[in-house]
Amino acid sequence: MTQFFGTGVALITPFNKDLSVNYSALKRLVEFNIENGTNYLVISGTTGESVTITAEEKVEIIKTIKTVNAGRLPLVLGIGGNNTYSVIEEIKSTNFDGIDAILSVSPYYSKPTQEGIYQHFKVVSEVSPVPIILYNVPGRTSSNMLPQTTLRLAHDFENIVAVKEAGNNVAQYLQLLKNKPKDFLIISGDDDLALGVVLAGGAGVISVIGQALPKQFASMIQLGLQGKAKEAYDLHFKLMDITGLIFKENNPAGIKAVLEVLGISNDLVRLPLVPATQSLKHEIKSALEQF
Repeated sequence: MTQFFGTGVALITPFNKDLSVNYSALKRLVEFNIENGTNYLVISGTTGESVTITAEEKVEIIKTIKTVNAGRLPLVLGIGGNNTYSVIEEIKSTNFDGIDAILSVSPYYSKPTQEGIYQHFKVVSEVSPVPIILYNVPGRTSSNMLPQTTLRLAHDFENIVAVKEAGNNVAQYLQLLKNKPKDFLIISGDDDLALGVVLAGGAGVISVIGQALPKQFASMIQLGLQGKAKEAYDLHFKLMDITGLIFKENNPAGIKAVLEVLGISNDLVRLPLVPATQSLKHEIKSALEQF
């Protein structure tokens, strides 16, 4: 699974003024990342506003990204939810040509027990034709997939190859890194902790800010993977302010404000999200100018 080492980016879904999908901006964003050092692309994750994208739009988004990518980078597709049956049906109905793995979020809202989480992913594992990256994000799911559950899944199912851990919990990262199977990947889902995770033995990051500043962020992660801590932290410190700002209100409003300043796409999001406030946009613009 070396294709998932380094920097993956959780792509936004750009919108037009009428909130239809802006495929031209999406193409620009994908090409920008391919040209500037991103290692793989993640489609229809949280940052892609997957919960407000229709099934038809998702198919077209995948098609667009595949066409632009043309096999240059690995592609990871978000398929998850709290209705196990619906997740299974989506997997069965998806065309996985050109898709290298799925990113599947731990069930949200329902707040299952650890055994419920295990049984959910057991069924997902049994039907998935591609490798699975688990996604633990307790701040959004209201349910923490504990390290023992993640490690149990890693040991029991060969096609569960990694976890994107996004609990902003250093102790939990270290438990996973200490006890994981040799080839199981621990991928940071926290941009601010990513370098530390990599230096401790993590495989890399699935990043939000990385899609706006891919050259710098991917370089930082590569230096971390090479054990060059001082050089990596020099970049980390330069990225700290802008990384903090994009999560100040909500994701992806913050990263969309950054991409608007960079001229890649606009800042529009679909309800119930709203665009970044003018005060945050001002902070972001100033931070980018200083950067």
